[in-house]
Amino acid sequence: MTANLHYQDKIAVLTLGADENRFSPDWLDTVNAHLDAVERDAQGLITTGSGKFYSNGLDLDWLMANGDRAEWYVGRVQELFARILTFPLPTIAAVNGHSFGAGAMLAIAHDYRVMREDRGYYCFPEVDINIPFTPGMAALIQAKLSAPAAVTAMTTGHRFSGPDALAAGLVDATAPDAEVLPTAVDRITPILGKNPATLAAIKTTMYSAVTAALR
Repeated sequence: MTANLHYQDKIAVLTLGADENRFSPDWLDTVNAHLDAVERDAQGLITTGSGKFYSNGLDLDWLMANGDRAEWYVGRVQELFARILTFPLPTIAAVNGHSFGAGAMLAIAHDYRVMREDRGYYCFPEVDINIPFTPGMAALIQAKLSAPAAVTAMTTGHRFSGPDALAAGLVDATAPDAEVLPTAVDRITPILGKNPATLAAIKTTMYSAVTAALR
């Protein structure tokens, strides 16, 4: 199952897929089309996965087979991060399971994160798989984490459990499996209805250095 969209009243819930939800070019096309609809039709955005994974990030199999298009591909991924970071609606990632690499970066680009408390890891494994962060990816992570948390997350490959991620400021709340999405809905509901143009302008100013690095 690829990414799909449904609505809970005025809240758009974008499910990233039913497997590892890696960022293939087709997946990126689908997600961006859904985000276009969300901007038209909703007042808030929640993203989540299904089952064991939120997202394992980059489609390394596609990259291995299309090495000559790596720069184009990474550019598209970073454009998605920039889009979520400055999205004109409130955003929450409901991190239902493993969130690794670029999947963890996608979650951190949201305004807030709720993570399953008992299973799943939040991890930036780049140091262990010999893929240095791009300047944009580093800027994104460092914009959202304290300096000590960023050092641990980016230089050790530490796998944060839900409680660990909460203590480090990677996520804003944890919840039991069945309550991750409802908790995200509860957190986003009071902040719905902001003027989208104003909200987008505020986020664009807040994160101007990050989006410049990503783009």
